[in-house]
Amino acid sequence: MSEMKRPDEKTAQRRNTTVGLACAGLFFCMVGAAYAAVPLYNLFCKVTGFGGTTQVAENESERVIDRKITIRFDGNVNHELGWDFKPAQRNLTMDMGETARLSYVATNIGSARTVGTSVFNVTPNVAGAYFNKLECFCFTEQALEAGETVDMPVVFFVDPDMDNDPELDHVKEITLSYTFFPVETSEQPVTARADQPAAETKL
Repeated sequence: MSEMKRPDEKTAQRRNTTVGLACAGLFFCMVGAAYAAVPLYNLFCKVTGFGGTTQVAENESERVIDRKITIRFDGNVNHELGWDFKPAQRNLTMDMGETARLSYVATNIGSARTVGTSVFNVTPNVAGAYFNKLECFCFTEQALEAGETVDMPVVFFVDPDMDNDPELDHVKEITLSYTFFPVETSEQPVTARADQPAAETKL
């Protein structure tokens, strides 16, 4: 007949089982948090403009205020993509709330068709919460034949609510920067060609 376990042994077993279940629960919670972290971080950036993330607007601003802001434009290309990419003009001074249009110009200087896609940010980063894009070519695959040149328009405005943000009282300039990277295998239809001239036009 087997020896019965003493009360202290039973208590120790229950404690070990509880600790094991707690560890397992913590593990699954951490895994779930890891999967949720990226979309939550992206949502946070979109709402707050953190990291220079701009906003997406469906309509133009309903008001324009008499505070000037200068937008500087910057274009870069990863060394593995044989393109020339730059803004049609380097800067633009506008009123907050005013809608403006500017084109970037991209040329495939390589000998074969290539596909690129761009990422962007604005600086200072905190201004991203007030920089609203109505039209943009970012994150869209762009295919260029060898020697082909296309215009890529950006339509945007700076939210006049920026004037009420004490952190941005001193800000007189915002830089909008794009960087193109090569796409090895196209996974989505490339963007339609824009026929607009490579010059800034106020809407």
